[in-house]
Amino acid sequence: MLSALLLVCPVAGADAADEPAVAALQVALVREGVYEGPVNGVAGPSTRAAVLRLQARDGLQADGIVGPRTRRALGPFARHRLGARLLRLGACGWDVAEVQFELAWAGYPSGLFDGCFGPHVAAAVRRFQRARGLRVDDVVGPGTLAAVREPVVVPPVRLAWPVDAPLGDRFGPRGDSFHAGIDLLAPAGTPVRAAAAGRVAWSGGRDGWGLLVTIAHGGGIRTLYAHLETVGVRLGELVAAGAIVGRVGATGDATGPHLHFEVRFRGAAVDPLRLLGTSARLEVSAG
Repeated sequence: MLSALLLVCPVAGADAADEPAVAALQVALVREGVYEGPVNGVAGPSTRAAVLRLQARDGLQADGIVGPRTRRALGPFARHRLGARLLRLGACGWDVAEVQFELAWAGYPSGLFDGCFGPHVAAAVRRFQRARGLRVDDVVGPGTLAAVREPVVVPPVRLAWPVDAPLGDRFGPRGDSFHAGIDLLAPAGTPVRAAAAGRVAWSGGRDGWGLLVTIAHGGGIRTLYAHLETVGVRLGELVAAGAIVGRVGATGDATGPHLHFEVRFRGAAVDPLRLLGTSARLEVSAG
């Protein structure tokens, strides 16, 4: 049995402390129909309110503490402690939700945070195991679990902003999934520039991404520029830092014009804001 979760709102440092156990709780609450907020691992007021609703619904003491009785109210989904069993294709539960959340922050998102080990989770596990030099077996055991908890490695490079525009959605949980890049809110047609010199590894359409340009910069670093209106480079072309690679659009799964910008290091998504220099636009939009 997992130790009880005490949800105190606000949690000190909650905006930066996304907890896998809280994310798993949020998934469980969604399954029970008492929570409609984001799966972000932050024990905020909406999560606490959902716990109180669950407790009141099931005739439990409404104290916001996720102890043994409250966990039983969450059903079989909340039964398994992370690490108590091997996780493989077909498994569902609280422990799977924790792994999904930890994999996403390690740079390997697997679709929706739903607590079920489906094909997308298996693919993310394989990519992670391959990148970390582990046995590639689609199974999350002690070795994989220990590796996914290691600090994320960020390449020691500095990238230029591809568009001078306000910051929209950041890297991290968004709704019931994970946003693996940042969105820059620029008008359609705005020039998009290469964040560093490199060779074009992709130029064209891809499902969901719309028109996409990917640039390989060497050393395992790639940058991705998605939802473009037009592309201005060819596959294999060498581009200089600051060269125009396309123009902002709303192609693919985009609700309006913006640039979705990602950074990958050895296959793992990393937060672009950790590699980009400071921006007056960022400071204004983040205030």
